[in-house]
Amino acid sequence: MVTLDKVYKASKVLKNVIRETDMIYAPDLKEGTQVYLKTENLQVTGSFKIRGAYFKIARLSGEEKAHGVIACSAGNHAQGVALAATKNGIKSLICLPDGAAISKVEATKAFGAEVCMVKGVYDDAYQKAMELQAEKGYTFIHPFDDEDVIAGQGTIGLEVLDQLPEVDAVVVPIGGGGLISGIAYTIKQLAPNCRVYGVQASGAPCMENSLAKAEVCSLCGVQTVADGIAVKKPGDLTYELCKQYVDGVFTVSDDEIAAAILSLLERQKLIAEGAGAVTVAALMFDKIPDLAGKNVCCVISGGNIDVTILSRVIARGLKMYGRTANITIALSDHPGQLTGVSTIISELGANVVSVNYDSTDLDMNITDCYLRLAVETRDFKHIEAIKGALRDGGFDVLDRS
Repeated sequence: MVTLDKVYKASKVLKNVIRETDMIYAPDLKEGTQVYLKTENLQVTGSFKIRGAYFKIARLSGEEKAHGVIACSAGNHAQGVALAATKNGIKSLICLPDGAAISKVEATKAFGAEVCMVKGVYDDAYQKAMELQAEKGYTFIHPFDDEDVIAGQGTIGLEVLDQLPEVDAVVVPIGGGGLISGIAYTIKQLAPNCRVYGVQASGAPCMENSLAKAEVCSLCGVQTVADGIAVKKPGDLTYELCKQYVDGVFTVSDDEIAAAILSLLERQKLIAEGAGAVTVAALMFDKIPDLAGKNVCCVISGGNIDVTILSRVIARGLKMYGRTANITIALSDHPGQLTGVSTIISELGANVVSVNYDSTDLDMNITDCYLRLAVETRDFKHIEAIKGALRDGGFDVLDRS
């Protein structure tokens, strides 16, 4: 059983291990809503996972510790288990899906764990961990479906209520459900009128589906930039806790997640991974009703995003906001055309970042060419103003990019 007493015990055990992460006011993220960010992306190991992993490992018996621990993870739980095991002088083996971010894999090794890469996604890593546990006798540390792990994550709920006593709603990412189970249970015990909402990626809605069908369901597959919550099946315990204590679960698309990552980076100077940004995406794109005028805490669960993924996400987010545009113009191939185009774009305050000249396309006359421009813009209205000015200047702007 998860109990409030156990959550308080976890808070005491974790006191000198974790960071009490800041609650940051973010007034410009959602107009009309007082938004606060619980910055678990700034936690030790860059994610909330250290809380549950450390509390679980600290409570193991001497015999269990002697066997060493094994875990499976998309990366954040791996780092939490690795650090917790190392601090307690225990051997650790972590099974990670082969698609895990390189930065997470290397960080897991740096914290002292042995790593086993498994082809597939989290659920495949879980099966491999079960096989190795049975074969070698390791003690398994579940990433979410464990009462001690859930109690450790519940310490975030204690901090939220301490830092923002007037909180009206807390928005939490959901993968397997350990984080929201701990937070929702804790908050509902101490502040029952506070609403708790969960957010999943639309490409991995395992908890949303399970709650809708009133039974634990497994997805055939998952696909999302939010690798930390790319889980096919929620836990039995977490499902029951979510069914009892969570007020609603919503989903966001990868494009919406990318926009949220970009917004956090630009406006709040915070780096969030996809799983960490889903809560902000849900607010930005009006997925959760009845939050106007409310004090809303968004849990930013982690910041361990691979830099190569981050660059792609930023590019996608810029397109989502109309901050970049691709403009294709059909030109007659003679001198001065490019000067005319660049003058119009410059006068409207946009910036050309790349130019591609194509005179070989078989769909056009042999004396013509396509001019393809990548342009930095302010928003979608700015893009349309540029296209309109180019057409007014006599240029043939094509709809295709």
